Amino acid sequence: MIEKMKFLSITGPKADIDRVVDTYLSRYEIHLENALSELKTVKDLRPYIEANPYKEDLAKAQAIMDSYHDMVPVKAERSLEPEAAARIVRELDEKLKGLSEKREGLLAGKAEMERSRDQVVPFKGLNYDVKDILKFQFIKFRFGRISREYYEKFANYVYETIDTLMFKCEENEEYVWIVYFVPEKLADKIDAIYASMHFERLYLPDEYEGTPVEAGQALEERIGELQRQIDEVDSEIRQAVEGRGAELAAAYARLKTFSVNFDVRKMAACTKHDDHNFYILCGWMTEEDAGRFQKEIENDADTFCIIEDNHNNIMSTPPTKMKNPKLFKPFEMYVEMYGLPAYNEIDPTVLIGLTYSFLFGFMFGDAGQGLCLLIGGFLLYRLKKVRLAGIISCCGVFSTIFGFLFGSIFGFEDIIDAVWLRPQEAMTNLPFVGRLNTVFVVAIAIGMGIILLCMVLNIINSVRSHDVEKIYFDTNGAAGLVFFFALASVIVLYMSGRALPATAVLTVMFVIPLLVMFFKEPLTAIVEKKAEKIEGGLGMFITQGFFELFEVLLSYFSNTLSFVRVGAFAVSHAAMMQVVLMLAGAEAGGNTNWAVVVGGNLFVCGMEGLIVGIQVLRLEYYELFSRFYRGSGRAFEPYGKAS
Repeated sequence: MIEKMKFLSITGPKADIDRVVDTYLSRYEIHLENALSELKTVKDLRPYIEANPYKEDLAKAQAIMDSYHDMVPVKAERSLEPEAAARIVRELDEKLKGLSEKREGLLAGKAEMERSRDQVVPFKGLNYDVKDILKFQFIKFRFGRISREYYEKFANYVYETIDTLMFKCEENEEYVWIVYFVPEKLADKIDAIYASMHFERLYLPDEYEGTPVEAGQALEERIGELQRQIDEVDSEIRQAVEGRGAELAAAYARLKTFSVNFDVRKMAACTKHDDHNFYILCGWMTEEDAGRFQKEIENDADTFCIIEDNHNNIMSTPPTKMKNPKLFKPFEMYVEMYGLPAYNEIDPTVLIGLTYSFLFGFMFGDAGQGLCLLIGGFLLYRLKKVRLAGIISCCGVFSTIFGFLFGSIFGFEDIIDAVWLRPQEAMTNLPFVGRLNTVFVVAIAIGMGIILLCMVLNIINSVRSHDVEKIYFDTNGAAGLVFFFALASVIVLYMSGRALPATAVLTVMFVIPLLVMFFKEPLTAIVEKKAEKIEGGLGMFITQGFFELFEVLLSYFSNTLSFVRVGAFAVSHAAMMQVVLMLAGAEAGGNTNWAVVVGGNLFVCGMEGLIVGIQVLRLEYYELFSRFYRGSGRAFEPYGKAS
């Protein structure tokens, strides 16, 4: 169902807009429209332009909440004035900024110390004061590393042939850290030889004192002291946030409310009467909310509301707000995927809920698997509010029902008797056709019934939208309904052996609707009293009409046969479960492999359930929705939620 809407114009003193929004509109659902666009005929209107004074403080509060969300209460338990809320946020933001800057400085110092430590650690095997090495004048030294492969080549073939002293420090699977010394005069030559061995030089800062071991210990102490200071700052930050967490949550909630309220000005307009300035807000409310709102402001001398009942005087079209029983709520997802219904259109949620669940159950008839879908979907929907799970649960109900009708439970067909028939075994003798599986016949009959229902719904929608052609002359209008109903009646009469009545219906009821559909354009022009000019001449009109009529007849035939898949999946489901039971040895009369039974049921339930779900959705969209549903509505987007 679609909620009835009322268009409201709310006005009052310009300075009073914040009070009205906070006191009234924040507690109702109202879809605001741009007042300047809606009130084009009103003179002296101008936009309501003001900078949002809460935006900056709200951004600060949001940043703090995001950074320290684990320290702040989820819900605000107190209400603040906007000025007090802004003051709390500014004070806390200033304090946290100072502490954060201090922390960043300490972290940078610690990172620098850790880099220095990591540079000196590989050389801890060098038991010599680093600072003394740095003071050498005639001997050059190089700290660095070389890959293990090249180190072994260098030590075996090169080292003894050049004037250098190499000291091995640390090593791992990839590298060996070394220090080598060379006379100053030979430094360039020796450096080139080491470079050819892929020597990577490392530079040790001058602040190292003592041996590498002593330097490393000193650096560790300094790193530890910096970490202690960082922990102290973290503690101060935690105390600051937790100490004012409740105030921050309340301030954030209040600033957010006032910021959203303030932005209502974007949709408002201003006007002036004498020396007084007034605001004007326009929007849509549900009929129930509009009545409650108007009653609430009766005693408010500064707030005025006008409800416009004549939609011809309104520029915008009413938004769509669907209201369906809880059982069918999950199926709104499929409607939204196709497109929301227009305000004056039939809401197909209940229809898709019933037909989707029914067809799914017919195609997936198994009492055991249906119960699993029902229970699993229901629990997931209740716990996680996943709408698809709610749809699965409803489908599980009909799967269970058809499981009993087909006498199937987890694939076993010898546990319970079929209330109706066995899909693989039931056959029907039809005139002109012969023996045919009964579920195929029933599926086509169901399809015909659904198509006829959709044609009726199309006529209702067309009447609401005043579309004469679609009401009377369209393939899904009155002409199409008469033709297809006659076709269905003829098929039923012939299949039941009543050929003479069928021939009479064929003669009378087929020709007239086809002629009406053929001449739908000129007939529409006559009804609407418009001059219809045949483009391209009479010959082109007849040729085009003939091929369009042929396409219509072909579409009736293909759309009806499309429902054969409903019966086909009912048979294939039973066949697949029969294969599972054969693999498990259940049909041979021996020991049943229950692991195969369980695994096979899970596989069929998952794979075929997915395929059947997609196929039924395809039927809904292409065979049902395409006949009567436009889906051209726009969503009802309330400014504020009712609390």
